Amino acid sequence: MTKRRIGVLVSGRGSNLQAIMDKIAAENLPIEVAVVVSDKADAFALERAAQAGIPGKAVVRKNYSSKEEFENTIDGILREHNVELVVLAGFMRILTGNFIAKWRHKVINIHPALLPSFKGLDAQGQALEYGVKVAGCTVHFVDEGMDTGPIILQKVVPVMDDDTHDSLANRILVQEHLALPEAVKLWCEDKLEVKGRKVYIKK
Repeated sequence: MTKRRIGVLVSGRGSNLQAIMDKIAAENLPIEVAVVVSDKADAFALERAAQAGIPGKAVVRKNYSSKEEFENTIDGILREHNVELVVLAGFMRILTGNFIAKWRHKVINIHPALLPSFKGLDAQGQALEYGVKVAGCTVHFVDEGMDTGPIILQKVVPVMDDDTHDSLANRILVQEHLALPEAVKLWCEDKLEVKGRKVYIKK
């Protein structure tokens, strides 16, 4: 069986990358992580990739004269590895419309909030400050806006009265580790259909 090829973009420790690799292995899914690209040379995610025998590349923004050159380099690496789906797993940079246009409905992101609430940075802190009773995470296709693309999956967690930023973030992270690999699996099985703002999951 031909394996579907994904490229994973990361900035940090890569726990969501690990969750994807673990699900592929546990369920023997016909998916290959073809390449891992980090915008930070010292990201532990690159270490995880190396341990799994996956090519890892650091593409550091300050080494490029423009955002366009930076993104074109990432795009080239993804195409060189015949990537079909780009997975943002804790990638802390906003991709421009120019990049997204080349990968329409082929980039997915995990966000630690129930979109459309609490977009952008520190979604967990925003949720705590607002006083919501439930929080969670969202996997969505990426469009030109910030955290505005069509929603694939959402998972919910309760917010406790004594929650700190870290305790809530950790509870959400457990669900991220379920949601993102699940979305990748649905994509692999050709079960995701985008119509306008909505993503339909085929039975």
